[in-house]
Amino acid sequence: MNVFDTLMERGFIQQTTHEKEIRELLEKEKVTFYIGFDPTADSLHVGHFVTVMAMAHMQQAGHRPIALLGGGTGMVGDPTGKTDMRKMLTPEIIKHNVACFKKQLSRFISFDNEQAMIVDNGDWLLNLNYIEFLREVGVHFSVNRMLTAECFKQRLEKGLSFLEFNYMLMQSYDFLELYRKYNCKLELGGNDQWSNILGGVELVRRLHGDTAFGMTFSLLTNSEGKKMGKTENGAVWLDAEKTSPYDFYQYWRNVADADVRKCLCLLTFLPMDEIDALCSVEGAEINKAKAKLAFEITKIVHGEEEAAKAQEAAQAAFAGKGASGSLPTTNLSADLFAEGLDIISLLVDHTGIVATRSEARRLLTQNGIKIEGKPVEAIDFKVTTDLFNDGALMIQKGKKVFHQVNLV
Repeated sequence: MNVFDTLMERGFIQQTTHEKEIRELLEKEKVTFYIGFDPTADSLHVGHFVTVMAMAHMQQAGHRPIALLGGGTGMVGDPTGKTDMRKMLTPEIIKHNVACFKKQLSRFISFDNEQAMIVDNGDWLLNLNYIEFLREVGVHFSVNRMLTAECFKQRLEKGLSFLEFNYMLMQSYDFLELYRKYNCKLELGGNDQWSNILGGVELVRRLHGDTAFGMTFSLLTNSEGKKMGKTENGAVWLDAEKTSPYDFYQYWRNVADADVRKCLCLLTFLPMDEIDALCSVEGAEINKAKAKLAFEITKIVHGEEEAAKAQEAAQAAFAGKGASGSLPTTNLSADLFAEGLDIISLLVDHTGIVATRSEARRLLTQNGIKIEGKPVEAIDFKVTTDLFNDGALMIQKGKKVFHQVNLV
C-alpha cells in the first residue's frame, strides 16, 4: 500500500496542497520531506508524537525525513494557538533544548547511512541580512493575505507583535532553504501549521518555478475536541525524567473509551485489522484495547523493558500490591513514622502527590485518598510503620494516580 493511503487509512491526513500529485510522488520517488520542531522545552511531548509517528511511517516506506530543529525560529516563537506572546528564550537554553530533541528523535527515526537528517534552521536564520531577506522573501508576501491566516486572526484583538508576525516568513524561508540544499519537496506538520506551510509552497513556486507540496496531520484531540497530552501535573512528556514510564503508561491506559481507536491508529504500528478487532467490543472489554494501547505506545517511547515494568506495576497497583521500582516511589526514613506522620504532610511535603494542603484536605473529605486500598476518612489521620507491607506503602489518589513509599 502507498504510504499516502496508509496515512489516510489511519487518520493522519487532514489537508494537502495537491492530493493526487503527492500520492503519485510518494509512489514513484524516494522523497525528501521535513517536519519542524521548535525547541521551546527540553523534551518533546505527546503533542509532537503524531508528527513523529507520521515521520516514522514515511521512513519505513523508503522516504527520507529531515527533522528541522528551530534554533532560529525558536528565538521568535510561533504565534499559532497562543493567546499571549511566548516567553523569550535565551540562545543558551535553545541550544540545550535542540540537543535534547536530537537525542530523543533518534529513538524513533533511523539516521544511519543518511536515511534521515537533523538540521537546525539557526544555521541560516541567525545570520540573515535583514534587507536582503526582505527583498528576496518579504516582497512575495501579501500582508492582507497573511492577516486572513487563522494563527494571526486569533491574536489581532489581544495583540500580535511584529516579531511574531515574521514567523510565517521565517518558516516559509526554511522550506526554500531545504529545497535548495537537499531537494526537499514536501513539508509535513500539524493541522495548525497549514497557513505557514502554504507560505513555503508558494515561495518555492515563485522563486524557482517548481511545485512543492504540503500536507498536514490531525492534532491529537479527544472525542470532545480538546487537546490530549495534559494532566493535572502538566504536559505528558516523552522524557522519562519528566514523565515516568509508569505515569506515561497510566495516561494511555485511562483514555476515554471513545478515544481508544483513534490513538491506536495514530500512535502505534499495530495493523489495522488488529485495531479493528480490539475495538469491536462493548462495555468493559474495551479495557483490553486500552491496555494494549498503553503498552504499545510506552514500548515505542521508552522501550519494551520499561513498558513491561509499567504494565506489571499498573496491574500490581490495581490489585493493591506494590511493585517496587516500577511506579513512582519515594524513599523515606522509618523514623518519620515512629510516632505517626500526619497524612497531609505525607501527601504534600514528603511525596508531592498533592500540590497543596488545601487540596489534600479536600481529597480526604471526599474519600479521594486510599492507603493500601482503603479510603482515608480523617484529615488528621496518622501514618505509622505498622501500615507498611514489607517496608512498602501504596497510596492512591483518585482512580488513576498511584505512588509507593518505601522505608529506608
